[in-house]
Amino acid sequence: MSASEAEEQGIGAGSVIRRKADGSFEHVTDEVAIEEPLEIRIGQEPLAVTMRTPGNDEELAAGFLLSEGIVHARADLREIAPCALTASLGNILNVTLAATAKFTPAAAHRFGKISTSCGLCGKTSIEFIRQQFPPIDSTIPVRIQTAKLLELPQRLRNAQGNFSRTGGIHAAAIFDLDGNLVVLREDIGRHNAVDKAIGRAFLDELLPLRNHILIVSGRSSLEIVQKALAAGISMVAAVSAPSSLAVNFARECGQTLIGFLRPPTFNVYSHIERIAFEFPQQSAE
Repeated sequence: MSASEAEEQGIGAGSVIRRKADGSFEHVTDEVAIEEPLEIRIGQEPLAVTMRTPGNDEELAAGFLLSEGIVHARADLREIAPCALTASLGNILNVTLAATAKFTPAAAHRFGKISTSCGLCGKTSIEFIRQQFPPIDSTIPVRIQTAKLLELPQRLRNAQGNFSRTGGIHAAAIFDLDGNLVVLREDIGRHNAVDKAIGRAFLDELLPLRNHILIVSGRSSLEIVQKALAAGISMVAAVSAPSSLAVNFARECGQTLIGFLRPPTFNVYSHIERIAFEFPQQSAE
C-alpha cells in the first residue's frame, strides 16, 4: 500500500527507534493513527470541531447531527459536502439541512472544540437528552443468544484493520442478533467511531436499529449509550467497564448495557431480559 493510500485510511507512517528484547536498538518504520480536526458547519456557520481520524467524515457528521437531535430522519439532511469557501484547506464540512429540520443555532447544546475523549462536552443537561430521544420500548421482544453475544468481540477484532496496524484506534460496530456485521468504523476517538457507524446506518435509512447491538472496543460512557439511543439501538456492549452515568442512563432509557464482554464472561448492568441465557447442563449424581 502506498503512503497516500494509507493516509486515506487514516494511517500515517513515521520512523522510530525501537528497543528490542535483547536490549539493542533498531531503526524501523511504524504506522500510527492520524489525528486531525474536523469542523462541522451548518449553512457556513461553525457548529463544532472534533479531533478525529480522517475518513468517513460524512458519516461522522451525520451521526453527530443525529445524536445531537439536530436531524431525526434522512429527509432532514439535504447535503454534507466540503465547505466551498475553504475547500483548499480541507477538514471542514458544511451541512445543508432540509426545511423539515427544526434547527436554530441558539438551540445547539455543544460548542467549541471537542477532544477525542471529552465525553459530553458542553451538554447542558441529561434531561435535555431524554427530551430529544424516546426510551426503548422494553415490551418489544428483542433477545440475543448468549453464544452469539460471546462471538462478537472476536468478530469485532477480526474486522479492525487499522487497529491491527497501529494498535491505537477505537472501533464501534453494529451487529444484528444473528451476529452478522452491519457496519464497523474505526477512529482515534470512541465517540467518533460510534458517530461514523450510526451515521452510515442513518444515511442508509436503516434506523431505528432495535433488533441490533452496538459493540465498542473500549469502555462505555454516557455519550456512547446516548448515541446508541439516538439510533434506536436497544443493546450496547463494551469490552471494558461502563461508567455510573452510562449504567443509570441505560436503566432509565430501556437499554441493555453489557460490560467486560471478554469471553467466556460478561456483566449485564441493565435490562437483562434481552439476554437469552443458556445454562450448562448439570450432571446427574
